[in-house]
Amino acid sequence: MPAFDLPLPELERHRPDIEEPADFDAFWRDTLKAAGETDPVVSVRPVETGLRLTRTWDVTFRGFGGDPVRAWFSRPAGVGGPGELPPAGVSASPHGSGQPGELLPAVVEFAGYGRGRGLPHGRLTWVNAGYAHLLMDNRGQGDQYGCGGDTPDPHAAAPGGPGPAVRGLLAAEDYHYRRLITDAVRAVAAVRALPGVDPQRTVAVGNSQGGGLALAVAGLVPDLTAVLVTAPLLCGIRRALDLTDAGPYGEIAAYLAVHRGAEDAACRTLSYVEGVSFARRAQAPAHFGVGLRDTVCPPSGVYAAFNRYAELTGTDPRKEIHAYPFNGHEGGEAVQVRRQLDWLPGVLDEANDVGRGSR
Repeated sequence: MPAFDLPLPELERHRPDIEEPADFDAFWRDTLKAAGETDPVVSVRPVETGLRLTRTWDVTFRGFGGDPVRAWFSRPAGVGGPGELPPAGVSASPHGSGQPGELLPAVVEFAGYGRGRGLPHGRLTWVNAGYAHLLMDNRGQGDQYGCGGDTPDPHAAAPGGPGPAVRGLLAAEDYHYRRLITDAVRAVAAVRALPGVDPQRTVAVGNSQGGGLALAVAGLVPDLTAVLVTAPLLCGIRRALDLTDAGPYGEIAAYLAVHRGAEDAACRTLSYVEGVSFARRAQAPAHFGVGLRDTVCPPSGVYAAFNRYAELTGTDPRKEIHAYPFNGHEGGEAVQVRRQLDWLPGVLDEANDVGRGSR
């Protein structure tokens, strides 16, 4: 696929106006308030994976509506007793001396569209880098790619098509992504409640749909430490619907092709999950990646989020973006991951210094 979006010099200046509903902040404040009325963690069970250098637990936490959401929680082996979480206040840090009293920074990862959490040995990069790692399951997804999921979506009966992107599309209160974004915010609360995790050093990570969820978390969790996103979905949604029929945007277009006259209602719903709106409210240091030939998540949406990042917060957080001119939705793949691995420790060290200074 040749480059089909704006040329790179224009992308670097791309700051489109975004139509935000007047009650955007109230909508999410009320949604998250209702979800946060109970403790997040329901259960934590050790899992045998056959991996000697990693310990994993099957975590269930309360997401939207108090619904149980599954996740894999992993840590480097040798921290705490075999098959058990270490007691609160005793762990090792990949950026510290490893003495008792130090806690592991946590990476909360969100999976892509149509994927579930898969199997516990499927995503090991962050735990192998020395972090605590929580991989959230996608409610009502998991049947298109990977090795499946374990979290149903009991609220999926509202009008809409079969794909997650169009479930409940005609009303923001019913929309699938209202529930999934709420789950993502609750995943951060859950990992912070687990023993051996430093709640002041919590990072959101994701690619594609996972990147859109991570960006939403950055806009809704003001004390997030960092966010790393590649090819985030749900950014510049209106423009993306005009540019591409690929992936979730194609599902939305196909739905609207049948349900003529539903465009206004659908676009109003989508305005409540617009990634650029979340980016404007974020203040954590941010690391972006984008393939300039990406037809699934067009680069103009990614640059719109990057260029308008933190503009409503009165802060100027550290941020950078890496573009891959000859790549599509795969972006930089392992090259981008290595850049993330190199970038994150410095951000966490700064957060650790700030945390120590406030004690």
